[in-house]
Amino acid sequence: MIELLQTILIYLALGACAGLLAGLLGIGGGLIIVPTLIWSFHLQGMTEAIVMHLAIGTSHATIVITSLSSIRAHHRRSAVLWPVFRSLTPGIVVGALLGVAIAGALPGNVLQVMFGVFVLLVAAQLSFGVAPPSHRGLPGTPGMLAAGGVIGTVSAIVGIGGGSLTVPFLTWCNTSIRKAVATSAACGLPIAISSAIGFVIAGWNVPGLPAWSGGYVYGPALLGVAIASMLSAPFGAKLAHTLPIIILRRIFAGFLTIVGVIMLLG
Repeated sequence: MIELLQTILIYLALGACAGLLAGLLGIGGGLIIVPTLIWSFHLQGMTEAIVMHLAIGTSHATIVITSLSSIRAHHRRSAVLWPVFRSLTPGIVVGALLGVAIAGALPGNVLQVMFGVFVLLVAAQLSFGVAPPSHRGLPGTPGMLAAGGVIGTVSAIVGIGGGSLTVPFLTWCNTSIRKAVATSAACGLPIAISSAIGFVIAGWNVPGLPAWSGGYVYGPALLGVAIASMLSAPFGAKLAHTLPIIILRRIFAGFLTIVGVIMLLG
């Protein structure tokens, strides 16, 4: 029991850092949570074969909890485009389940490389302000289903809430950045729920999982990271209004570049 409490304290600290950076820099916590979970799982001596899957599955489970407070805050400001959310969600759910199936079939080192490449792409977008040109409007039902499918699949594989994909898509469709961010926060919930359930099922009978795991979701990390990040994210958001955003984006891009390179080097 003492060892369990010590483990939870470690994840509380990691969650506080993840929530602070996520609130400060406006990027989904998965980009921070996944690499910190990988690092902590290695420190705990977990089997290499399960570390990446466990980190991604646990990241999705934490996003389920933390996204609820974000959705509530955006909804109070009437910023969530709920019709857009409803149009994207069916594709997101199917895509997320497909992403879980793909991730479950891949070895951990391949997932690590994929995560590293994705992180470097996000870092480049943050560094150079790369943004797709505005389109004339949102696509019809087939286009929204396809977009949701792509967002859900990629997000499930790399353990994120989808903001790095949903926001650029919506701004490309001439949605204001404020409403794009708010709607992206709402879309993160079905991504996380579908992916978390999928990773629980995919890892249910996998040998070598640590105690207190439910499939590829590690309970102590879920509890510690979710609680601490939910509490610290608002503080990070307050800091974001007082610190220069351009500098913050470049600092975070530098951090992600380091993470991406480390992932690619194994």
